[in-house]
Amino acid sequence: MNRQFAMVGASCLLLLAIGGGVAWRGLSTSQAEVESAADDGDGERLPVPPVPPRIAEGPDYERCLNMLVPDPAGAASFAETWQAKGGGDGATHCLALSKIALGNPADGAAMLETLAASSHAPNLARATLYGQATQAWLMTGDEQHAFDAATQALALSPDDADLLIDRATAASNLDRYQDAIGDLTHALDTDPRRADALTLRGAAWRHIGELDHAQDDIDRALTLDPDNADALLERGIIRQRHNDRAGARTDWERAVKLAPDTPTADLAQQNLALLEAGPDQR
Repeated sequence: MNRQFAMVGASCLLLLAIGGGVAWRGLSTSQAEVESAADDGDGERLPVPPVPPRIAEGPDYERCLNMLVPDPAGAASFAETWQAKGGGDGATHCLALSKIALGNPADGAAMLETLAASSHAPNLARATLYGQATQAWLMTGDEQHAFDAATQALALSPDDADLLIDRATAASNLDRYQDAIGDLTHALDTDPRRADALTLRGAAWRHIGELDHAQDDIDRALTLDPDNADALLERGIIRQRHNDRAGARTDWERAVKLAPDTPTADLAQQNLALLEAGPDQR
């Protein structure tokens, strides 16, 4: 069986608490992972997308957003009651985020897109809503919806590196590697020190057979961030393509050590297993 080595994933979601909201960046999970997290018996919750810049203001909005991480079900109940009393954009936004946190990213994404289209908020706030929808669609595995939402966001904020990276993630998952390279190049023109953009662009270059360009980008990513597990995963794939089995094994083992229990580690483990199985099993 001609099984290929797995590519670098869309990467892992990162949840960081900041002030009255949360930052939610990085790459996507599959719908199976979303459902698994939502149903996890130990009470683990899904991450929620970033909130600033705010679509609304006021104590009810702040209260609802602050509930999203510790009590997403409570945030949903609060938002529904508030919405029924005329809570407006703030209530709708919080309700959409709570749906994502509770394991319904498709419903949340659709609500965010509708809100972004109808809101009279400034362009940057509306771009944030479309960006949140993009991330939620990526969580569901609906790459076309993610790409379209990111395109709407970029129409409002064309030089936002995070939005460019998100659209490139969707484009790569649609096998539109040249489109991904274009967006990632734009993102790197805006912020040359984005190791995540370099890693994704390196993977895209590899998929179209440009291994020299891929190697350059991955080397740059690891110079900026030597412990970047995604870049190590990708460098291992490139090394394997060059028949450097020992180098590939070293990179994949280190990726597993640096990012245990993540999709990146899973891909590295799969590649290690294929490496040990030998060429006839790949």
